[in-house]
Amino acid sequence: MSPEPRAAGIDRRTVLKASLLAGGGLALDALIPLPFGAAHAAAGEPAVAAELSAFVAIAPDGTVTIMSKNPEIGQGIKTSLPMIVADELDCDWSQVRIAQAEVDQARYGEQYAGGSTATTRDWMPMRQTGAAARAMLVQAAANRLKVDAAELTTGKGRIFHRATGRSLGYGEVASAAASLPPPDPSRVPLKDPAQFSIIGRPTIGVDSHRIVKGEPIFGIDTRLPGMLYAVYEVAPAYGGRLVKADVAAAQRAAGVRHVIPMTGNGDYDSGLADGVAILATNWWLANEARAKLVVEWDLSAAAGHSSSAYRARAEAMIAARPAEDLRVDGDPTRQLAAAVKRVAARYDYPFIAHAPMEPQNCAARYHDGKLEIWAPSQTPQRGLTVLEKALGIGPENIRLHLTRCGGGFGRRLMNDYMVQAAAIARAVPGVPVQLIWSREDDMRRDYYRPGGWHSFEAGIGANGELIAFADHFVTFGDGKTPARAAGYNVAMPPAGLVPHLRYSQSMMPTVVTTGALRAPGSNALAFASQSFLDEVALAAGTDLPALMLTLLGERREVPAPGNGIAFDTGRARDVIEKVLAISGWSTRSAQPGRGRGFAFYFSHRGYFAEVVEASVAGDAVQVHKVWVAGDIGSQIVNPMGAENQVRGAVIDGLAQALAGQAIEFVDGVVQQSNFDSFPLARMPLTPEIEIAWVKSAKPPTGLGEPALPPVIPALANAIFAATGTRVRSLPVRLKAA
Repeated sequence: MSPEPRAAGIDRRTVLKASLLAGGGLALDALIPLPFGAAHAAAGEPAVAAELSAFVAIAPDGTVTIMSKNPEIGQGIKTSLPMIVADELDCDWSQVRIAQAEVDQARYGEQYAGGSTATTRDWMPMRQTGAAARAMLVQAAANRLKVDAAELTTGKGRIFHRATGRSLGYGEVASAAASLPPPDPSRVPLKDPAQFSIIGRPTIGVDSHRIVKGEPIFGIDTRLPGMLYAVYEVAPAYGGRLVKADVAAAQRAAGVRHVIPMTGNGDYDSGLADGVAILATNWWLANEARAKLVVEWDLSAAAGHSSSAYRARAEAMIAARPAEDLRVDGDPTRQLAAAVKRVAARYDYPFIAHAPMEPQNCAARYHDGKLEIWAPSQTPQRGLTVLEKALGIGPENIRLHLTRCGGGFGRRLMNDYMVQAAAIARAVPGVPVQLIWSREDDMRRDYYRPGGWHSFEAGIGANGELIAFADHFVTFGDGKTPARAAGYNVAMPPAGLVPHLRYSQSMMPTVVTTGALRAPGSNALAFASQSFLDEVALAAGTDLPALMLTLLGERREVPAPGNGIAFDTGRARDVIEKVLAISGWSTRSAQPGRGRGFAFYFSHRGYFAEVVEASVAGDAVQVHKVWVAGDIGSQIVNPMGAENQVRGAVIDGLAQALAGQAIEFVDGVVQQSNFDSFPLARMPLTPEIEIAWVKSAKPPTGLGEPALPPVIPALANAIFAATGTRVRSLPVRLKAA
């Protein structure tokens, strides 16, 4: 679990700086401390303090420009964060213009998209930024009207003095406001949520019309004068080294300007593998010339790293004693031995690729020791660090433009494509270069969601209660530290809810690069744990929601180990009860070949319970409807965006389970190459989805991740209800009757 950040807000050290825009108007620069460690938590990195610089500008005509600092990867943050500022500013949304910020940590703090953290860390700072700007405008109006500021009210970008019927537009006083000393943001009054006029209103994404019209806003759309297009050929197996390359034929190919063998650094993070760069006048010609390369690779580092070998080793590890205990509560060994009933089962899941619609790409230009980059990155500032490490180019010599990402799902947390583009550009100084990966490149050079294996055991008491629970988890790592995104969540339910519990772990090495996938860790752990608990519930003579409600007990917060986020049993209970109500769980009827399954999970501060109704005919599964109940705090900033996130998460999860998504390796070589062998969700897979929100008193949190994990076990449990067959391995593969 990620460390809980400090409460969001602005302390007394905060400085608001006001200045006059060229031509008149107000420019407000607010340096606001971020919640502690929020941006690093999802990546499992040490928490560090950071600062956010939120820039608000109001022109004389009343137009409000709000700078969007974070990467937009389809999660809607480019719309929702400005909505928060605009509401507290009390302007009309039609007056607002959104501008994408460049990458500048000194001004904006960390610019990051991942872990569903943006709303969590920015909710209060964004409100205070808008409220501070409103306070300055009101004071400027009070000075002009010669009244007390307390006599004034605001609405839709105007300031009213009701007693005399006078009013002023924000633009009329913006220049005067720029000359005032900014207020202490921690002391400015904030709206009562009942007064929100923009927050909570369904709002179309600020870029949606541009996307529909096909306007060039994505990284792959970048065009620069004199630009060459690049492909980068690397070894087919992970860790492969370039022995020799005959590039003569490729160099003679139509449109090709440069063919450059390059030596990588073997670094896991930077992704600068040995390879051959081909630069041509258009991408198609560069990619066609790739086939003319004659390259010899040393692939020995990946020998033996095959999916079949991983499975065999996992079986042997499960049969042996775990290498280490991660968490032990009570005396699980004794209690399992004394249990009236014991239930045991094994679950596993495969490596998965991210497969965003926009493959990895980056444009770069290197000249006189300076590097300029256009990148669709989730972690652009981390990219600056990686560039310095890989190429020795310091951040002070890099200008990084942030483009919209055509999907990320965690893949663009890594910046290997940025390093490759920069290295190629440095080889041809002064020439703009755009590196674009083919779909095959993107599929075979991923930082995959790692596979894993679980051996569960549970003990049931005389009264049908769950008294002991154990999980031996086999994963990937060096024996001391798990591979990226291959770790275990020791707070995973039923931890903290059952008195006797053991979570243990064993690791095997891999050369495969791994990384976070939407709802990292939770996307796999939820499937295994909630599916097994459904088995436990059946053995105990009940069903999974009833078992979960019994385990939750009284409303309380269950502390997480270390600095993890406490688990609120009341919030969990509320979403479970809500989804049972909206799905009619208690009145469901048994039908041959058709059933409903339930699952709950707490992920990225969000509490979600889901019910799936599915039917099975032979080996074909059809999902008819999914009911979702979620609690992400006291406020849904943009209901339209929120529903889109939930629907997308449900469809993602169903695709992982049903579309046949799995990455297989033979001696380190990925066997899948495109959507024919790694299918995405198609329209017939998409069911009816009903969403219900449970609002709690907690501050709002993010929504990119938490709706995904429960849908996969709910589906697996629905298949069992329909057929009596347990799905213990993903993707779902049923044998026709």
